[in-house]
Amino acid sequence: MKSIYYKEWIKIKRVFSASLVLGILALSFIFIKVRHDILFSDAAGYWYSFLFRGSPYYTLLRFLPLVTGLGIAIAQYFPETVDKRIKLTFHLPVRENEILIRMHFFGAASLTALFVLFYTIFITGSSIFFPSDIIVPALISITPWFLGGLATYFMVALILLEPVLLYRVLFGIVGAGFVSFFSLRAGIGGYKPILITLSALTILVSVVILFSGYRFRKGEM
Repeated sequence: MKSIYYKEWIKIKRVFSASLVLGILALSFIFIKVRHDILFSDAAGYWYSFLFRGSPYYTLLRFLPLVTGLGIAIAQYFPETVDKRIKLTFHLPVRENEILIRMHFFGAASLTALFVLFYTIFITGSSIFFPSDIIVPALISITPWFLGGLATYFMVALILLEPVLLYRVLFGIVGAGFVSFFSLRAGIGGYKPILITLSALTILVSVVILFSGYRFRKGEM
């Protein structure tokens, strides 16, 4: 299993590193701009603009999780579909579902590690400039974007591993509609009533790859 994890790391390490750099740059830009705006105006006015005029300072993060999830899913699963290379993995002396689950877990864990780091930087940076009355609604607003990044990873993995073109198209349509729920425009903190529901749906969709994996192993075309 250590060899399996190492193989998965080799596939995603470039995308992982690029996503890490991109995320840090985006967060750095956000807080440099916040500092600039506060210095050239007054902090109270800036906070008022956020709380009552709905002018968030974190919009640059909106599509970062989605792009990261998409990139890691493609880097991890597309090479496995070329000439059906994943069948070599399925022929190892380990249960097929266990191998697929561990591969999927590694990708999801790597993505989660990135998101936790981004979250930590965001909270740390926000605490420098804002009180909790601003930080908490901001966290509520960005959480669906990160859940959407995980959902994107799960759905793209499902699509790439699906052997039937028609099903790929159908899964793509359903996946696009599903992921779009995580990035709908809403007021600051507006996602609070459905955060638990979105989290539960993200967890549920994490196992759908087993369906395509089963069909791939059986050689359906």
